[in-house]
Amino acid sequence: MPELPEVETVRRGLAAHSLNRAITAVQVLHPRAVRRTKTPIPPLLIGQRFTAASRRGKFLWLPLSDGEHVLVAHLGMSGQLLLQSVHHDPSPHLRVRIAFSSQEPELRFVDQRTFGWLAVDALMPDDHGGRVPTIAAHIARDPLDPNFDDDAFFARIRAKDTQIKRALLDQTLVSGVGNIYADEALWRAKLHGRRPTGVITQRKLGELLGHIREVMAEALAQGGTSFDSLYVNVNGESGYFDRSLDAYGREGEPCERCGAPIRREAFMNRSSFWCPRCQRAPRPQ
Repeated sequence: MPELPEVETVRRGLAAHSLNRAITAVQVLHPRAVRRTKTPIPPLLIGQRFTAASRRGKFLWLPLSDGEHVLVAHLGMSGQLLLQSVHHDPSPHLRVRIAFSSQEPELRFVDQRTFGWLAVDALMPDDHGGRVPTIAAHIARDPLDPNFDDDAFFARIRAKDTQIKRALLDQTLVSGVGNIYADEALWRAKLHGRRPTGVITQRKLGELLGHIREVMAEALAQGGTSFDSLYVNVNGESGYFDRSLDAYGREGEPCERCGAPIRREAFMNRSSFWCPRCQRAPRPQ
């Protein structure tokens, strides 16, 4: 699933090429792609313009020129927002097509697994004088957000009776950190994902937060992480941060720090990757 660096890469592409262009046509080609919206998308969008491209965690939204509505996008497992020529052969997984008066390029929502979606939503005030879609209001700020509150993050994490990796994936505590970047940050911090949050010092949590920011910034600089063709930017290009991963996906390979073979274990219908020497597993309770 695309995480913060991948979604931010897409947001930047949308901001560069899809704003202030009059929308002339909208085609919805698969009902699941708009299952989360209560307002029909085509009649509301036609004649309007996208005025900005915003994001919180893994939620993207494009405010409309009426000043009241936004088009919200969640990429799910395999969603892609592509800016393609009107003459480009459409993907067999094309779900929504948005055309502009300037014609080139048009915006296409492609989703092989149909877990992603688009929705029209209203905006509501956030906690710093801005506005956020109602559908994303429960999502916490992400560590790259200038209004992210480090101390509040430490307090929320310490108050949770859970394991640190589960806490990092809880989008109501901190957004944008998915499975890949959680494993990478935990490896850098020398913390095992099953470490109870209540026993981690604030100093160690601060170190972990710093590593989360570092690894996300590095991934963003490389266009995100792509293991297959399901994640691409708006131009259809893959990111290449997968070449820089230290833990995720490296089962059996030597740890870059100590040489011990990286291990993999099942975690919440996914996998966790960690070094048994650098990241000591907690003793069973």
